[in-house]
Amino acid sequence: MLLWPASASVLRAQRARQAVAAGDMIAARIATSASLDYAHYTAGFSALFAVIIALAQFLMANDLAVSRTFLALPLIVSSFPLVLKAFWVNIYIFVVAEICVLVWGLIVAVARLIPGKTGAPVRAMATLYTDIFRGMPAIITIYLIGFGLPLSNLPILKDLSVETYAILALTLTFGAYVAEVYRAGIESIHWSQVAAARSLGLSHMQTMRYVIVPQAVRRIIPPLLNDFIGLQKDTALVNVIGSIDAFNQAKILSSNYFNLSPVTVVAFVFVLITIPQARFVDRIIENDQRRMRAG
Repeated sequence: MLLWPASASVLRAQRARQAVAAGDMIAARIATSASLDYAHYTAGFSALFAVIIALAQFLMANDLAVSRTFLALPLIVSSFPLVLKAFWVNIYIFVVAEICVLVWGLIVAVARLIPGKTGAPVRAMATLYTDIFRGMPAIITIYLIGFGLPLSNLPILKDLSVETYAILALTLTFGAYVAEVYRAGIESIHWSQVAAARSLGLSHMQTMRYVIVPQAVRRIIPPLLNDFIGLQKDTALVNVIGSIDAFNQAKILSSNYFNLSPVTVVAFVFVLITIPQARFVDRIIENDQRRMRAG
């Protein structure tokens, strides 16, 4: 497979040398460009094959010990239904948390952009919140909320479900990130839009609601979707507070069989649901760039 592009690269390099000798610089440049293209093609596929061979050797190392540890097919087949059933807990947490993050992040972003001296205390609180929860690992937030609120014996809060604690913790964590995405989108709108809206008699909140935020949201859809992919993956962290999600179910099965193949199933399920979202983000970015180039 690699012999053909390699030989084509050599052939076109020879044509380039012949063209240079004949004084035809245009033909030489065309042949040189084609030779480089085939050379890059050969190098790229050579690297790909090298990675595949290295991975195969890794899986076959130590008398297939790695394959038996991570890819025991009978255990993968038997554990897949249980892991998939538990994965619905991750889906539930992700969907509810995503909705909460969208709303909460927008509230925090707008709070950070309140103008004037009177809005300084609100801006300070919003800034402090984003600084704290962006700096704190998600697993610590989940642990503190999942175990701290039940121990506090606060009315209502002490009786929530484990999944609700997880949703609350993920909302606080990712709300800080999404708030900054919202803020970047809002600040990317030209100041003349605000000036025009205020000159028409709209208040600051009306300007945000009817003029600025709708334009900003269109610009931040790709980074928002990237954050939500991260949120989806971090739902696996809820196992630290006892939620029987896909990862916790896989850990139980792995402990029973002394094999990590069920955890491989979890990895496969997460990758399977994440890759289409990543490609969807790429498609949105490409469409947006194409629209901008078209004017």
